[in-house]
Amino acid sequence: MKLTTKGRYAVTAMLDLALHQSEDVVTVADVSRRQQISVAYLEQLFGRMRRFGLIESVRGPGGGYRLAVPDSEIPLTKIVEAVNESISTTQCGGESQNSCKGDAQQCLTHDLWEELGERIASFLGGITLGDLVARHLQKESAQGVPVRMQNHHVSRSATHDTA
Repeated sequence: MKLTTKGRYAVTAMLDLALHQSEDVVTVADVSRRQQISVAYLEQLFGRMRRFGLIESVRGPGGGYRLAVPDSEIPLTKIVEAVNESISTTQCGGESQNSCKGDAQQCLTHDLWEELGERIASFLGGITLGDLVARHLQKESAQGVPVRMQNHHVSRSATHDTA
C-alpha cells in the first residue's frame, strides 16, 4: 500500500516539528522551506493535527507550532488518522456497507488486501514519532552531521494561547 501525499507529508511535517522544537516553536514557513511542502498545504495539515490534539499553536509575534504531547506518545497511525487518511488497501475502502465490485460482493482478493492494510496499520502503530526522531539523530550522528540538542517536552499551556 502506498500512503497518499497527505499522509506522507503529515508524518514528514511532524518529524520536522519534533526535530526543531528545541527552538521553542516552529513556523509553518520554516517547515515549508526545509521540506519543500507548500505553506498552504501545511496549514491544512497542521490545522487537522491541532484539532486532533497532536500539536498546539502559539499566537502572536514569534508564534508557531509545537508538539502537544511527547513525541514518544505519538504513534504514526495517529498522525495519519489526524489528517483523515485511510490505511485501508481494499478497493472498497474497508467499509462493510460498500462492496468491491459494486454488486454487494467482495472481490476475490479482498481478504488479502484487508490483511495487508491491517499489517501496515500495525507496523505504523508500532513506531512513534519519538522513534523516528531517534533514528534520524542516529543517522545524522553516523554521517558526522552535528546533532542538535532536542527538547522533548510536553506543552507549556500556561505560557501560550492555543488557536
